[in-house]
Amino acid sequence: MGHRGERASCLPLLFLLLLLLALCRGRVVRVPKGPLIRVMGTEVVIPCSVSDYDGPSEQNFDWEFSRETDFMRIVSTWDSTFTSEEYQKRVGNGDIKLRRSSNDAVELVIRNIQPADQGRYKCSTPSTDATVQGNYDAEVQVKVISDGLSVSGSKGRSSMSLRLSEGDSFKLRCSAITTSPEHTHLHVTWQIKSGSTWRDILSLTHEGKFHPGPGYEERYRNGDIRLDTGANDTYRLSVSQASSVDGGAYRCLVSEWVRGADSSWQKIQEKSVEIATVAIQRTALDVVISTSNMSVTERDSLDLTCNITTDRSGIFQAEVMWYFSASPDDTLSDAQVLLSVDRDSVVSDSTLISLSHVDRNSYRLLVRDVDVEDSGYYYCQAAVWVPLHNGSWYKVVERTSAPVSVVVTALEPDYEVYLNASKTPKFSDDPTELNCRITNAQDTEANIRFTVSWYYRKRLRSDDLVTEELLATMDADWTLLLGDRSRERTQNGEIIFSKKAADTFSLRIQWTSESDRGDYFCVISAWSRHRNNSWIKSKDVTSASVSIFWATQDYMLTVEAVKLKPFFVAGHTFEMTCKVSSKNIKTPRYSVLITAEKPLTDQSNPNGTTRIISLNQDSVVRLEDWTDQTRVDGVVLEKVQENEFRYRMYQTQISDAGLYRCVVTAWSPGGGGMWREAVNGLSNPIQIDFQTSGPVFNVSVHSDNPTIYQGELADLLCIVTTEGMALEPDDMSFDVSWFAVRSFALDREPVLLASLDRRGIVTQSRRNGSSDLSLERISPLEFRLRVHGCEDHDFGNHYCVVTPWVRSATGVWQREPDIKAKPIFLSVKMDVLNAFKYPLLIGIGLATVIGLLSCLIGYCSSRWCCKKEVQETRRERRRLMSMEMD
Repeated sequence: MGHRGERASCLPLLFLLLLLLALCRGRVVRVPKGPLIRVMGTEVVIPCSVSDYDGPSEQNFDWEFSRETDFMRIVSTWDSTFTSEEYQKRVGNGDIKLRRSSNDAVELVIRNIQPADQGRYKCSTPSTDATVQGNYDAEVQVKVISDGLSVSGSKGRSSMSLRLSEGDSFKLRCSAITTSPEHTHLHVTWQIKSGSTWRDILSLTHEGKFHPGPGYEERYRNGDIRLDTGANDTYRLSVSQASSVDGGAYRCLVSEWVRGADSSWQKIQEKSVEIATVAIQRTALDVVISTSNMSVTERDSLDLTCNITTDRSGIFQAEVMWYFSASPDDTLSDAQVLLSVDRDSVVSDSTLISLSHVDRNSYRLLVRDVDVEDSGYYYCQAAVWVPLHNGSWYKVVERTSAPVSVVVTALEPDYEVYLNASKTPKFSDDPTELNCRITNAQDTEANIRFTVSWYYRKRLRSDDLVTEELLATMDADWTLLLGDRSRERTQNGEIIFSKKAADTFSLRIQWTSESDRGDYFCVISAWSRHRNNSWIKSKDVTSASVSIFWATQDYMLTVEAVKLKPFFVAGHTFEMTCKVSSKNIKTPRYSVLITAEKPLTDQSNPNGTTRIISLNQDSVVRLEDWTDQTRVDGVVLEKVQENEFRYRMYQTQISDAGLYRCVVTAWSPGGGGMWREAVNGLSNPIQIDFQTSGPVFNVSVHSDNPTIYQGELADLLCIVTTEGMALEPDDMSFDVSWFAVRSFALDREPVLLASLDRRGIVTQSRRNGSSDLSLERISPLEFRLRVHGCEDHDFGNHYCVVTPWVRSATGVWQREPDIKAKPIFLSVKMDVLNAFKYPLLIGIGLATVIGLLSCLIGYCSSRWCCKKEVQETRRERRRLMSMEMD
């Protein structure tokens, strides 16, 4: 058991020792894995890099060579005298050089490598480390083989020239063979020269895969570009459907690849030969419509001829397509295809349009029985197709003619329009009827249809121009479309649009109002039916206007308010009547609204005017802004006579003082049993003023300690004092409300904290913080507000609003005006020591733990991480000075 305990206690120590050993690292020098096979006469690049080293970031390198056992010094990055005598000439000529790629990597470059350069190459790095760890040199074997790759054109010929037409096909060949003793693969790429750069067309890689160049992927998938292998190591490039981009110089680029010791492919040499220069001649094509812009009468025929001219010889076929567009700015994709004839001379079918092949270069379009819809622009598009070797066809060129404008003149009917009023109003709400008739109609065959549009123009006394308003219009299917002015009244049946006869249209206003006075006119539209049974408007004729007007007198309304009881006191009933008289209003009815203008000291209505009760023209009573729930039935408004109304207010209170008025609206009967507002009137004011000698109340706010700390209790007192006549405590009561303004200045809206009504019911508003409120009456004239557990958001100006209630001698409670106290500012401070006590203790504890852990790690590192002393003399970069200079 004791040995097991010792082993268990050693496990953490062993884990820590392994972790420290993993942190120890050593220098690593790397070169490619050999042997490296290279071709005689080519340039050889051997990279060398170093990692996991100490010292400066830029490292130095030495290269040495050995054919058998002894190494000869080739070149160094820091010592110019490092090179052996055998290599000084080649290094001086630049045939052998070092090329630094980064601070920790270089490349040994040997140009025109020879068989004598075959052997082992060693890369060394002078030590800059504090301890000797890792490797400081690495070797790679280089094998030099003879050049066995030969590339030539077809049958050994030099570059040839080809002149082809657009759409033709051509083939190019090259031969590539290698006699290398090693197992090498060839990579063949066909290229084209565009300007000064060569672009890849198609490649057969050393792994036997075909790879199209950029921009040739689609043509390779379609089979237009192929690369085939043939006998005698030939590689054939086949190009179909040649275009202008295929013109240029072509060459065959061949590279030789060998698989290295790390199983990766390495390119050992590359050769190319120019095969041919290809010139592509574009096919010319002209497309012209023989007729210029023309005009055709409706129902006649339209005849157009398209002529095409091309310089193409040999076998080809033409394809022609006719287009129509309503605008010259439309593209062919937006235009309508009329007819077409393909390369097999097959014509698309149409009933009224025909397309015929007049001769090899002419195509005729004939449109019979034209109408106005055929007006527009006509295009002719032609394309030339040539056959391919596989039997398919290729479109080499396509052109579109300039548009020809065609205007079709419509056959308009001849007619006149007459508008008269069969019924005219003499008073408001009388009916109005207008008839719009078509007269002297000629050339109106079965393909002509008439519709009507009704317009209204307001009459002004001045010479200002007024835009007419659309009342209603009909479309070609006789569907009625209403304007904004008449939509609602037409839907309600107040305005009726009808067609009395084939040549007569009617407008009837059931109840004409003053807003209908003005000028009316109609517009008769003629519609023509076309080949596709659609209707097109061909003509509009406007009638003369008819004026609808009658003389009117202004409405007059007089309202008089009378106070029935000249003297009364609080608690009695207030009563007044409103007498109405009107002129120039037909069978009027009245609606009455009672309003009160309270003094500005009344805080329940800061706007001054209160809407109390109303009675509409149908004698329906409604309470408006009367909010006294204890006196819901305390106000009454009734109709005494047709033009007299009486208002009563029971158990009046001092707060009811103010100016009372009657607001009367006169209504006259409108169309369809509806009532129309005629005129408004306002009565004279009736004043309610109470003469009282009761007590005067004053309110103040007091606090023994207005500055407190967070979490403490705040006490605020609302004290009521009286002056004048003394009252018993049972004869007075108070509604108390506490408010707070959360700012130093009184520039924000007050927030209700709590309220206590005269019955002793406490109401608190919703709070967001953790502090709490309590409100209580501690004496008949003192009320205390307590804030428990104050927070920082409880600061601000606090005040109370008191509403006194006094019991009169008759036992009725009278409400006095509200009294607002002067605010007192409550300041809440923060206890700094308690706020920072716990963060300071936590910070000190964490710092102590981190310090002890750092000491433990340092002790373990110095005890168990052993280092080896430097055995090798470090090379210095500086050269020794001669004794003479010393």
